[in-house]
Amino acid sequence: MGGHDPKDRMKLLRTREALLAWRAGLPAGTSVAFVPTMGYLHEGHLSLLREGRRRAGATGQLVLSIFVNPTQFGPGEDLDRYPRDEAGDLAKAASCGVDVAFCPTDGAALYPNGTRTWVEVEGLDRHLCGASRPGHFRGVCTVVAKLWGLVQPSVGLFGEKDYQQLAILRRMHADLNLVGELLGQPIVREPDGLAMSSRNTNLKGTARQEALAISRYLAAVRERFAAGERDSAALLADPSQALAPGRVDYASLVDADELQPVASVAGPVLVAVAAFFGGVRLIDNTLLRP
Repeated sequence: MGGHDPKDRMKLLRTREALLAWRAGLPAGTSVAFVPTMGYLHEGHLSLLREGRRRAGATGQLVLSIFVNPTQFGPGEDLDRYPRDEAGDLAKAASCGVDVAFCPTDGAALYPNGTRTWVEVEGLDRHLCGASRPGHFRGVCTVVAKLWGLVQPSVGLFGEKDYQQLAILRRMHADLNLVGELLGQPIVREPDGLAMSSRNTNLKGTARQEALAISRYLAAVRERFAAGERDSAALLADPSQALAPGRVDYASLVDADELQPVASVAGPVLVAVAAFFGGVRLIDNTLLRP
């Protein structure tokens, strides 16, 4: 006897109007968990969906959005090359118990009148990815604020691999008095240590193996910290050599809350790295707590 196909119970919504109508039809007090993504789902995304399913409970709703947001990509970045697999994503989403998948077919669903209103968090975007990708977090905050207003979740879940993004969105969530909770979830890694990322699929030839230099470098920083080192420069050592043959964008040690560079470790700090391997930009991080 055939089993029930979970895709049969998952609603696929394409338009802003359809999502608004769905949300308006929910009984008052329904728990709604939300995981916004750009698709090409991997185990990191699926861990967020499973946690969202747990938090929504048996009577709640789990919402996934898949939208490659053009406003967070700068000129010359990989908007056109960003991997996409909607059919595969929807099958994975259904297996995690997603109730609603919001998958706009074009930008008009979220930017119906173009883009004149932006959401920006000052200060937290000055360093790390914000320094090398100007405007990136403005695009991220704007699209997440739009989605949050449509879904009105009880809880939204984001991965800690994008730690700066998480910190910025937490501040936006608090400053704008948005509904619900915004929670971070731990980094999910491949068995060999590489942080899971949709962009990993673009690593060709030797670049995939070379990219392991990032997780090895972060492990070395943690070892120096565990041995008692507290000076930032000594902890970071020589990232250009450690990450070779990758091209380093940044390797920084910053305060874990405000993301400002620190000279030495006195409280919780973030070690954050961005580097290019085979033309693919990868990020990773680790937290150090005295």
